[in-house]
Order: sequence, then C-alpha cells, then structure tokens
Amino acid sequence: MITTTTKTASVTLKAPNEAAMEADGTDTTYGDWKDDLARDGYTVIKGAIPRERADKYADQMYTWLEEFNLGFDRNDLSTVHKDKLPVITEKGMCLQYAVTHEDFAWGIRGEPGVVGAFEKVYDSKDLIVSFDATNFTFPNRIDIPANKPWPHQDQDPAKPDFRCLQGLANLLPNGPDDGGLIVCPGGHVLSEEFHKDMADEPRIPAWTPEWYGFTENGMKWLENKGLKWVKVCAEPGDLLMWDSRTPHYNLSSKTTQPRFAIYTCYMPVADVTQKDLLRKKDAFERWVGTTHWPNARHVGSKVAKRDGEDDPHNRFEPRNKPVLDERTFKLTGIPYIKV
Repeated sequence: MITTTTKTASVTLKAPNEAAMEADGTDTTYGDWKDDLARDGYTVIKGAIPRERADKYADQMYTWLEEFNLGFDRNDLSTVHKDKLPVITEKGMCLQYAVTHEDFAWGIRGEPGVVGAFEKVYDSKDLIVSFDATNFTFPNRIDIPANKPWPHQDQDPAKPDFRCLQGLANLLPNGPDDGGLIVCPGGHVLSEEFHKDMADEPRIPAWTPEWYGFTENGMKWLENKGLKWVKVCAEPGDLLMWDSRTPHYNLSSKTTQPRFAIYTCYMPVADVTQKDLLRKKDAFERWVGTTHWPNARHVGSKVAKRDGEDDPHNRFEPRNKPVLDERTFKLTGIPYIKV
C-alpha cells in the first residue's frame, strides 16, 4: 500500500506557459545554468541536494545492497561480486527489486533543488517524474561483462524537436577518471541536420525507436563538425541534466571510486494523456519502474534474472516504502487523473 502524508485531491492544470525553454539554440540569455543547457545540451547544477542529505542517500543505498545479506561489505571492495550483490548491469544499472520505489529514490525525486530545476526549464510546477533506474557502479569489475562504449541519443530521430530533459542526481565524488556520464556538447542543436545527412546509414538495432545508437560513421560526422566529447564531473548532491538529443553514454572508472546515482527525469503533465497517467498509476501501485520517459511509455519488471533463472533474492516491494508529501505525490501523476 502506498503511504502519503496528505490526501491530494484531483488537480486542475494551468495553461502551458510560453516561457518554457525551447533548447533549440534560440533561447534568450538567462544568466545561469540554463544558458549552458541551451548552448551545450547539458549542465551541472551544483549542490542541488545539500551535501548532508546527499551523503545520507548514499548511505541508504549502501545499506540497501548490504541488506540482501549476500556478503557485500561497503568497506571491502573485494566483496564486489555478482554473487554477493543484486543483479546490476555492466553499465551500473539496477532495474528490478522495486529499487526505483525505495524511500531514498523518492526522497531524491522530491528534493526541492532537483524538481525545482526542472520547474525552471518547463516554467511549470505541474510535472511528473520517471520511475527510472538506480546506478550502482563499482570500479574494476571482472565478474561481469565489460562496459563497452554505447554513444547514443534517447530520442526518436523522426521527432527532432526538444521533447525530453534527462537528469541524474550524483551521490558520490565523481572526478575525471571515476567513470560516469560523457557527453558531446552541441550535438542536440545539430541533431536534425545529422539525421538528414545520415538518413541512409543502417541503424544499430534497438528495442524502441526512442533510442538511436551512433555508428562509426556517425561518430566521424560529429568529429567533422568540430564536436568533442566531455567527461562530466560532479560532487555529491550535484544534479546533471541533458537534452535527450545530446549524444552521451557512460564510462567505466579507472580508479577505486564507486559511482552512485539516481536517474531523474520530469516532464509537464500537459504533455501526457490520461491513458499515460493511468499506466503510470498502475506502475506506481505495482512498484515497477519505467524508462527515463515520465509518461511511462515503457514499464519494466520487478523480476531480476540470475544465470537465466528468476533470482531467488527478488523483492516485489520496497524494503523501505516511501512516505510522500503532497508535492512529491503529485509527481506520480495520480492527482492529475480525471475521475
């Protein structure tokens, strides 16, 4: 059962505000991080989560891993092994076990400095949030496949305008060699031109049209346009945001520093349908996750597979269920459903 601190009545939407960012290179000068986002297609908002709370969230994430009681110990990196951890992909993603609805995940989604940043981009408080993955990346792993580069955009090339702003809350120190997000600044502005020029390039197979992988020829096109890749560095509590059209992927660490992050993506309720909201409500009440699309376009599963079989350590509800205040509960989309 979902716990909230307040009972929220159905919400009436305000008319969309024309002051929202366009992120197409024509935005006015804001004098803050929104200039970086418009120009480069990404930005880092320093201290979006106060350091003390960021450290608390990281501690809760470590505890979540340890409480599987499989032998993982945060103080002993030799215990970082697939047999002593829940299933985590080579890219650090943990998608099952209802982890996306743990109290620490919802605490971060409701952080004023996190949701507030997206409110400034969309010029609206009527937003919903994704139930996206949690990232637990540990360095120098040889027990799982290597993390190979996967440069991509998270947007259908047939829909070239600004449609989605992705984000992650960084919770551990993340320097230039600690792995993590790498982006190609300016790629979002050239995205439509890129896809026109590369229309005949065979696409890398993907399970959704909302993912486009860059081939070797595609990477050369970006290079010939003078674009360069930048590793994004961050401190605990920093919020990283990027346009879904911005080419990006994540790197493996060259140090002994783990990387913890919660993916957070918000979009205006005005951009979704009642059908989307009902699908999102169902995902929330079943404790399942979604992709980065807050409209719950794709809904995941709580069932992890270990060696091809259902993981005997699967969890079907959060170990620590979230308690949502009125503001955070609105992010589920449920109050916007018309009864």
